[in-house]
This record gives sequence, structure tokens and C-alpha cells, in this order.
Amino acid sequence: MASRSTQILEAAARVIARRGVRGLRVEELAAEAGVSTGLIYYHFKDRTGILRHTLEFINERAERYTAARGESGEPLSPREELDEALLLEFQDSPEVRENSTAWGELRASAVFDAALREDLARATLVWVQDVAGLLGRVRPMAPAATLAAAAERLTALLEGLSMRWLSGGLSLDHARGLVREAVDAELARLDRS
Repeated sequence: MASRSTQILEAAARVIARRGVRGLRVEELAAEAGVSTGLIYYHFKDRTGILRHTLEFINERAERYTAARGESGEPLSPREELDEALLLEFQDSPEVRENSTAWGELRASAVFDAALREDLARATLVWVQDVAGLLGRVRPMAPAATLAAAAERLTALLEGLSMRWLSGGLSLDHARGLVREAVDAELARLDRS
């Protein structure tokens, strides 16, 4: 059974995905989680605490579903591992859809919320560094700054493609194809550096 705080964070991700950050009301969150508003404030202090912990929660959940990629079968090559890590952001599952939608809502709200902006910048930096590390395994001789720039372009592209996919502007297969093409282009660029 999930802990009460996890239960609240799962509910917060659902509410944010459905109604956005501005639509997040503690009373609605309490009803969604099946707990009292007092318990929410006990665990998270205030609305900012709820948002910060929800951001951490969706990042950890994304790490879990993208880490599950190599658990079965033969070990992946560095290129296959890179492709899998990026493509697993595009899964037609409720958890991935909810996570990606909540991330997009938090990203949009960060425009107006300096505290959330800082937390999101840190989370994004970790993601960019992870992708740069994967790129470095594929192209070990590439300079670190070049790997970081490639990772930043790829993660930004993933965010944009994710929003288009989630909003029905792109099919899942087309979004995945565009990611593969972008990885090919970035690796070719790394070869030239």
C-alpha cells in the first residue's frame, strides 16, 4: 500500500495533468487523494511544497519507467540505450501520459512562479546531464560541452514533441520517428566536432 504522502503526490500529478497548476485546489486534491486537507498541509506545508514535491515525484516516476528499459533480454549497446531512454518518454500508457502532461503544466507555470522555475531548472539540468552521459557513451571522444549542447537540444525537442503528441498534433509513431532522426542528426554533428 502506498504511503499517504505518495498517495497525495499521485493525486496531485493527476489533478495537475487534468486541470493545470493554476487549477490545483487543495480541497480538490484532498478529495482526489481521499485524505483531509489538514493531512496535505501536514505533509507539504503549503501549495508551493505540494508543487515542489509533485515535480520531484513525476521526475522519479519518469526515471523508473525509463530505467525499466534494459531489465529484460540482452544488454543494450550504448546507441540502443540512448534511443530507449528517449523513446520511452513516448509510451501510450496512462502513467506516461499523466507524467508528461503534468511536467508540461509545471513547465508552463514556472513562467510565473520563480520558486517553481528554480526547481524545474534543476530537474531539467539533471535530465540534460543524463542524456549527455548517454551521448558520451555513444561518442566517447566528443567534448563535454558539445555533448551537453546536443543533450539540451534533444531534451527540448522531446518536450515539444511530447506536447504535440499529447494534444493530438502528432501520432505516437511520427513523434518517435522524429526523435530517431534527431538523434541521428546530433550524432552526426558530434562526429564532425
